[in-house]
Amino acid sequence: MNRYIYVLVILLLALPDLSKAQDTVPAALPAKWRLEDCIAYAKQKNITIASLRLSTISTQEDLLQARAAVLPNLNGSASQNLVNGKNNSSGAGGVQTQSNFSSSYGVNSSMILYNGGYLRNDIRVKELSVQSANLTLKETENDITLSIAQAFFNILLAKENITTLSSVLVTSKEQLQQGQQRFDAGSIARKDLLQFQSQVAGDEFNLINANNTFRLNTVTLKQLLLLPPDYDLQIAAPDTIRVREALPSLPEAQKLAQQERPEMQNGQLQVQISEIEIEKARAAAKPSVSVGAGLATGYSDNQSAKYLAQLDNNFYQTLGVTLGIPIYSRRVNKTNINKSKILWQQSQLNLADTRNILNNQVEQAYVNLLNAQERYTAAETQLRTNEEIYRITNEQLRLGAVTTVELLLQKNAYVQALQTFTQAKYNAALYNKIYQFYMGMPVSF
Repeated sequence: MNRYIYVLVILLLALPDLSKAQDTVPAALPAKWRLEDCIAYAKQKNITIASLRLSTISTQEDLLQARAAVLPNLNGSASQNLVNGKNNSSGAGGVQTQSNFSSSYGVNSSMILYNGGYLRNDIRVKELSVQSANLTLKETENDITLSIAQAFFNILLAKENITTLSSVLVTSKEQLQQGQQRFDAGSIARKDLLQFQSQVAGDEFNLINANNTFRLNTVTLKQLLLLPPDYDLQIAAPDTIRVREALPSLPEAQKLAQQERPEMQNGQLQVQISEIEIEKARAAAKPSVSVGAGLATGYSDNQSAKYLAQLDNNFYQTLGVTLGIPIYSRRVNKTNINKSKILWQQSQLNLADTRNILNNQVEQAYVNLLNAQERYTAAETQLRTNEEIYRITNEQLRLGAVTTVELLLQKNAYVQALQTFTQAKYNAALYNKIYQFYMGMPVSF
């Protein structure tokens, strides 16, 4: 019993430390996430990116191995042998069983002096492969960055919609209160009062939908960041949303994208790699020269000399040069050369395809940005007009110059214009970031 009491006391004493350890997990995360924080965190935690980092490390190991291939190798060997057999013995008058113990020791080394440039070209391929792996990692980081930016902007849009619809609901409730007072005074019919009540219910429904959209967009961002489901993600809204900025022309943007984007650089590297692979394939059809050397000795108990003396007597050294000349490989070398040339042609086609896709993406981003800016300008004018009309109509209602139906119709037009404007503002800001991102600029506020 005393033992269990002792264990219980230890656990109770450890509980404060355990709670502190649990508190350190969320403490390491930002209280409010900026867009830059989300992107940096996703690059660290994303599983695909982590896997590509391992692939990059693997290509670095391949490079180290390729560089070491030009060095001489060194191998040692040692063997102990016991042979038991039957020999004819004239002295014993028959067959005699005899055992023999022997040992052998050796060290040998070899080095390739010339192999048609294969090793040199293999090192170059591995160097370019490391660069290609890093560029592939950058491509994936770019994809993650755009996904994070899209999700972040959706949350900002949803938050502003909540603010807008909350304000609209407050106004609706005030109008309902005024309508109730006028109904009690007998200045409006019950139908008008019901319309005010219906308007409040509709605004409450719209606010609920806006909150649901905000929660769904938050879940999307949390999933992209691989945050736990119970984590309370709070984002930091920027002070200003830049919608209109001086932007380069489409040809200039496409030129910058061709220079800066990792997919283009990676495609160019693949062309270089395929060119060197042709030289590697040709090297197999060329003569090769290698040098080898070895040291060896041995011992056997069927000799009269002692162990150390035998090792000295049996010690010998070898040094040799080997010339290998491929004469006929049953078309293996020629096939490898031809297939390497095909891969080189394919890499050029892939590069051209990547260039076209990138140009199309930049052009699409440019068109989306122009359309978004035009919609923003139109939505801004529409909002300003509907806001003023709604303000005038509200004043006219107080004077009894318009009906309740006219007011509610104008209010709906104003709310719709407000939501259209908010959507247009964030779309223009997002497409602006995307267009700049294709030119190598970071996504940030």
